[in-house]
Formats: sequence, structure tokens, C-alpha cells
Amino acid sequence: MTERSEGMRLSLPGGGSPQAARVTAVVPWPGRAPVVSRRALAGLLARPSWLVAATVACVGVPPGGSGAAAGDGAGVQVTAGDCASVLMVAAAALLVARGRVAMPRRALWAFAPLAATLGVTTVASPDIASSLPGFVRDVQIFVLVPLAVVLLVRDRRDLGIVFGSVLGLGLGEALYGIWQALTGTGASIGGANVRAVGTFGAADVMAMSIVVGFAVLVLTAFALVAPRYGAAAAPVALAGLGVLALALLLALSRGSWIALAAGVGLMLVAFDRWLAVKAAVCCAALGLVAFGLLGGGEIVQRYASIAVSVSAPDQSVSDRYNLWAAAGRMWADHPVTGVGVKNFPAYRDTYAGIELSSGSETDDPVNGYRRQPLLSPHDEYLLILSEQGVLGLAGFAALLGAVVRGLWTRRDVRDPFWLIGAAFTAFLLVNFLYADMGGPTCVLTGVLLGAAARRAFGLRRPSGPGVAGGEHA
Repeated sequence: MTERSEGMRLSLPGGGSPQAARVTAVVPWPGRAPVVSRRALAGLLARPSWLVAATVACVGVPPGGSGAAAGDGAGVQVTAGDCASVLMVAAAALLVARGRVAMPRRALWAFAPLAATLGVTTVASPDIASSLPGFVRDVQIFVLVPLAVVLLVRDRRDLGIVFGSVLGLGLGEALYGIWQALTGTGASIGGANVRAVGTFGAADVMAMSIVVGFAVLVLTAFALVAPRYGAAAAPVALAGLGVLALALLLALSRGSWIALAAGVGLMLVAFDRWLAVKAAVCCAALGLVAFGLLGGGEIVQRYASIAVSVSAPDQSVSDRYNLWAAAGRMWADHPVTGVGVKNFPAYRDTYAGIELSSGSETDDPVNGYRRQPLLSPHDEYLLILSEQGVLGLAGFAALLGAVVRGLWTRRDVRDPFWLIGAAFTAFLLVNFLYADMGGPTCVLTGVLLGAAARRAFGLRRPSGPGVAGGEHA
């Protein structure tokens, strides 16, 4: 009897007579549900990158009541993306334990130094208890999530699934952000609720621009190779880029604009230098047209504030300068292991000047008015130096250096996945100059770091059903 049989016939006792043989009972066979679940599990094991895509989708889930209140600085904000990432990491660990995937040696050499330095700086912290949540968070975002992606992404189709999920999330957030700006339901800026923030709300005002920026990198890479996929591919890609660009403008995030310019610029120069020049000229022309149409609007003012951020900084930029100075003083006093992971807020007032404001203000129709404390220097490099010293920075440098080296060694400027990996790395390195890891986009950053690492370390070539074989570029 096969597993697909719907019932099982049992003969009653009575010998071998024909009459006795006719007395049978049909017992229901409960094997159908297990068969279906086994098929679903087999499909998931054959393409576990769908777990990564599901984690990416969960990043856009709006925070609940406790998540919205995370701006008070108490504890670590736990989001739906964090919960999904735990399941993703557990699935990757299960596959490794069952021998279905193998840990790449290059990944161990890249991530092990960071894990070790995080452990040392946490143990050396003046307040280990307060540093433990930060240690767990950093290990989650910079070690466990990227490693899980490296293990679950096996080939080019898997990379396509992951990057496609990032693009889908970015387009969804962009459309919602545009609707917020047009209907006046976004975050408050200049007294009007016109700032696009997506599903993240004013409590994480930078999150939507980060997500949309990542989606721009993905779609730009595929727009460059769109002619391979037919005449309609390029116009569709350009239309999608138009939607994403409009959302980024309405997000009014100066930092995302700068980082995105670096990422897209590197991608275009690597792909075709002449195309990069033409794109720069077109962007400059569009900027002049926008300036003429918008006059003194909020978007133009935000652009202009980038140019005068040194000579005439606004309060936001001034606070950032003061936080940078405070982080530098912390590092000068604790050069090797810093003041301890997540201890910057406890030492901030001791090292900051009196010019530093007490917090930043956010407001939107959903969360209302909030005053958020300044919990970091808004510079990932200075945050690492102040909290973990040169030892911690060495661990991060080892990881990022391994990814950059792998991308350079396996470079292919006609491969959209390589272009995305290189552009994302450039985006991250530039963005860390005036921003740090925080909020619901941390998981997404960890996923893309893992995808870039997977491309840098080489994609696996399957040697059998469900078993990973060798690696190739």
C-alpha cells in the first residue's frame, strides 16, 4: 500500500472462506496531511532562500504599541523582522547540523574575528549587564543573519529571490510613502505632515529611505542589463526607478541621498564610464528643473542644507557634530576596548558640550509627538571606536575587508548580482560616516550584507539533490 492510499482494508478473523473475506473494514489513513507537509518541507529545503525573502518582507510590518514606543531609549526594539530572522537563523543551523549545507571556510575567516572582538569588548565593559543586549544585537545583525543568508543562498536563482524581495519591499514602501506625502499623513516637518516615512512611522524616520535606497540599487543593476530580457524590460525598470526616486525625494533624508549617490555612482562607473557621465548630466538637469518648479520648497531647502552644513549647520547637524566630538573623547580615554557595547548614552553627557540638545523631536498622525533621546553619535565608525575601541573596529574592518576583497577577486561588471553587492557595500561604507545601525532596517542590512558576502565568497554549485557541492564565482 502506498502513502497516497486514502484507506487501509483490514480483514476480520474468520479463516479464509469467501464469506469471511468479504467482511472488511475501511480504516481512514491519516497519511495525506503528513505527505503534503513533507512535500512543502522538501520544497523549502530545495529552495531555502524563500525563508530569507520572508524575513525581508517582515521588515516592513508596522511596529506594535511597544515598538512604537521604543523611542524612549529603554531596551532594544524587537520587530517582526527580528522574529523572522531568528527563525531564519534556526533553519540555517538545522541544515548545517543535518549536513545539508556546509559552512564556507571563507565565511568563517570573515565573521569569526568580529564575533571574537565583540565578545572581548563586552567582557571588558565597565557594565557588562548593560552591554549584553548590545552584544546580542551586534552578533545578530553582523554575524548570525549574514551567515544564515550565506548558508541559505545557494545559487543565482536564490540571489534573485532575495534581491527580488528587497525590490518588492522597497516599491511597497515607496508607494505608501508617496501616498503619505500627498495626503498629509506622513511625519511632520516644518509644521506639515508631508514627510514620507512608509510603514515605519516618525519613530524611525530614516527607515523608509534606507529600504527604498536598497531597492534603487537592486533595480538600477537590473535596468543596466534589461535589454537581455526584451524590449519592455528597460521601460518597466525606468518606471520603477521613477517611483523609488520620487519616494526618496519626499523622504527628505539627506544622508540617504549621499549614500545612494555613492552606490549608484560606483555601479555606473564599473558598468560603463560613459554611461555614468551621461547619467550625472541628466541628474543635474533634472535637479535644475526641480529647483525651478519647486522654488523654495522643503525638498530644495533640504538639498541646500547639505551644502551649508559646515558653515551654517541646522540644529540636527549641530547635534551631530557635538555627538561626534563626544565619541572621539570617549575613544581617547578608552582607546583599546572602549566604554562598552551600548554604553554610549551613559557616557554621553560626561563628554558632550553644553551645546548638545536634549533630544530630537518627531511627530506623525499615528504616533503623535515624541521627543527621542540622542542615543548614538550617528556615525557607525565613531560608535564602534567609542564603545569597542580599536579592537572592535579591527573586527568590523576584517569583515568588511573580506567582503570587499572577495567582490574584487570575483568581479564581473556585467553581472547584476555583483553590481548590487559592490554598490551595497559602497552605500554602507558611506552611510556609516553619518549614520549608525539602528531601528527596524538592521535586519534588512544584515540580509544584504549576507547576500553581498555570498557573491563575494562564491556561489555554490550543487553536486546532488539538496546537497551543496563546490563553489564558483
